[in-house]
Formats: sequence, C-alpha cells, structure tokens
Amino acid sequence: MFKDTKAVGSFSVNDLQKAKEFYHELLGIEVHEDSMGIMDLLISGGNRIIVYPKPNHQPATFTILNFPVKDVEKTVDELIGRGITFEQYGGEIKTDEKGIMRGNGHGPDIAWFKDPAGNILSVLQER
Repeated sequence: MFKDTKAVGSFSVNDLQKAKEFYHELLGIEVHEDSMGIMDLLISGGNRIIVYPKPNHQPATFTILNFPVKDVEKTVDELIGRGITFEQYGGEIKTDEKGIMRGNGHGPDIAWFKDPAGNILSVLQER
C-alpha cells in the first residue's frame, strides 16, 4: 500500500524561531515556514521534514535526524567552529574527546549533538 509513497517525518520544538535559525543559519538547510507556523526542512533529494511548535515540547531521547556526511571528523570540526557542542557518551557508544564514536569496522563513525529544543541529531559517515 505505501511502497511507492514518500514518507514525511516530523518532530516538535518549543521555539520555532530558534529552530529556524539553528537549522538554516548553523546547519545550512533550506527552510520554509507557512502561514500556520509550521516549518519544513527542505532536504536534498526532494524530501522534507515537518517541524512544528509545541508549547509542552519534550525533547526526544533518541536520534531524530541522522545526516550522512563524507567526512565525520571534518564535519564535527566545522560544526564545533560554529558553536555546536557534541554529546559525550560512555559504554557501548563511547565517544572520543570530540564526541565521535568510532565504528572501527563495526558500524559508521557517528557524532551526536542537540538542536535548541534538545532533540538529538547526528552526523554519520556515509557508506
């Protein structure tokens, strides 16, 4: 039934203006805000992600968006230069001093960071 449809993801934020500045200005994603106060992130390939304001927003406790990149290390350095702080984890997903979990052949290198609403995002090595 849904084999040929394009699914659209969505998530909430507590401040749409801060989200717009973060996704557009810091991450360089094209955004469109409609007259109802809903924002679309216009992702490469014609995909879009809906971002909507929610007064009682609770940040996701899992990764809501993964951005595949050609070079995780270079991307992390660039984002740190733009003021983004990467999460530090231990245990099975132990990160290094930059916040990168090295896959070492068991998965992609990945680094997690948060948007202004506290939602978790990542950059991960393209396959």
